[in-house]
Amino acid sequence: MKMKQFLSLMVVAILAGGVTLGAYKMFIETDPFIADQNENKNITTTSYIPTNYANTNTTSAASSIDFTYAAEKTVNAVVHVKQYGITRTPRNLMDFFRNGGARERRIQGAGSGVIITEDGYIVTNNHVIDGASELEITLNNNKTYKAEVIGTAPEADIALLKIDANEKLSYIPFGDSNHAKIGEWVLAVGNPFNLTSTVTAGIISAKSRDLDETDNNSQSFIQTDAAISPGNSGGALVNTKGELIGINTAITSQTGSYVGYAFAVPSNNAKKIIDDIIEFGAVQRGIIGISGEPINAKTMQKYDINVSQGVLISSVAENSGAEKAGLLAGDVIKKVDQLPVRKFADLTGYVNSKRPNDVIDVTVIRKRKELV
Repeated sequence: MKMKQFLSLMVVAILAGGVTLGAYKMFIETDPFIADQNENKNITTTSYIPTNYANTNTTSAASSIDFTYAAEKTVNAVVHVKQYGITRTPRNLMDFFRNGGARERRIQGAGSGVIITEDGYIVTNNHVIDGASELEITLNNNKTYKAEVIGTAPEADIALLKIDANEKLSYIPFGDSNHAKIGEWVLAVGNPFNLTSTVTAGIISAKSRDLDETDNNSQSFIQTDAAISPGNSGGALVNTKGELIGINTAITSQTGSYVGYAFAVPSNNAKKIIDDIIEFGAVQRGIIGISGEPINAKTMQKYDINVSQGVLISSVAENSGAEKAGLLAGDVIKKVDQLPVRKFADLTGYVNSKRPNDVIDVTVIRKRKELV
């Protein structure tokens, strides 16, 4: 009797479980594919757009650039510059009071340089060799030479060195920095933290970057996000053709190390300085002969200007090239030799690549009319 009751209970339990499961399947659970087709249309879903499509021939811009060609073409022409100097430091307080309190101590600094001719001319930063009593150049093949300072341009942070290698050296040809473009891929080649022959890649982030806007004689730098750290100073910034478009010079950082902002002297400016040093022994500076002021709402109204970019001439120097060319206060310089001028650094950067008595074409806006 008990067995029959147990079996009856089991049958009832199984039937009840089956009914429950069937009801759940029928009324509650939904086929996942059907659910996707009948989602609440008020629910917002995220759309993802793939960057590459398997059914097309499109590839990323970076993958189509051959960085190896530029690296192989330039790495042997970037050198390690070591400078040695003598400094006098106090030994202790008693010696300081007794006999001047100083002793000579040999110090060492390091940076990079770029071979620009096969007979051993090297360009670097002036701050890399400043104060040196001895300069040592190490090539990528570990050969070492003593270097001579041919000339310097401290205001541009450029120095020209020479080594006698008694052999033809690898060198980097100059490119045209005026035609380098924002967004263009570049390589920085140098010796950061004494790590010789280091290559990093990035793009040109900006051009005509003025790091000191306190006067009209400020520099005009190429800005890049290629990693540049202490020791890279004086090294090469090259395009993907392996052409020199800048001399790596400075970083902006609160830590002292690279944080994404690095600057290079444009190659056209560096080449002009080097040519001047070789030919004249000193830098010949071209001066256009104007002073400028910012374009803003006040000056736009004062001079009846209808443009927001360019160089607004506030005064013209007597007997200057600008006066002889007929430029006037209130003119806005928009182009030089057909190159756009958006700010004063564009103008000074270009003029600094010229010599006295060079002739340039200037396009200006005067009383809302363009004059060439």
